[in-house]
Amino acid sequence: MDGQPLMDHRQAYGRFAKGRHFSVAELWAQFQGFFWGLPRGQTLVAPYQNEGKEELVHSTDVAEHILRRRGSLPAMKLQKLVYYAQAWSLVWDDRPLFSDRIEAWANGPVCPELYERHRGQFNVETVGGNPEAIDEKGAETIEAVLKFYGDKASQWLSDLTHSENPWKDARGALPAGARCSSEITLDALAEYYGGL
Repeated sequence: MDGQPLMDHRQAYGRFAKGRHFSVAELWAQFQGFFWGLPRGQTLVAPYQNEGKEELVHSTDVAEHILRRRGSLPAMKLQKLVYYAQAWSLVWDDRPLFSDRIEAWANGPVCPELYERHRGQFNVETVGGNPEAIDEKGAETIEAVLKFYGDKASQWLSDLTHSENPWKDARGALPAGARCSSEITLDALAEYYGGL
């Protein structure tokens, strides 16, 4: 524009990275700040907003979609299906399906926000989520997850998550059954499931 050549992405990255490792969200924030001069923490688009939708998607929205498709489910199974929907969305769609944190609890990955909606219930019929917040690409990912994992038992799904690195790495050296609220990060999910 003013006669100056544009920097390529490697030069731009080098200007702020300086050997640090960044999460996808940090890179996006840095990119927007560098190229568009946005203040720290301000972004152009909500990082977990689905295409063509105006509201953020939450784990409760994904869970409600699953419950409407499958009917009442054990709470443990519902949590694991939501977890796998998030993991495979990162791999297949190159984006998170929902914005909520996933933690490495004793019985496997759990979304605390979703847990608060079904606390004390063995079988869950509804969590009050809004499945209409999920776009077509997200719904297709959920359907693919249900096709593969949907007929598996709760304990089978829990055992599977216990054998996989994202849950194991988040818990570290904690003994079996110990309480834990460590986050299973999006980066850990994308790296592990993307490598399968």
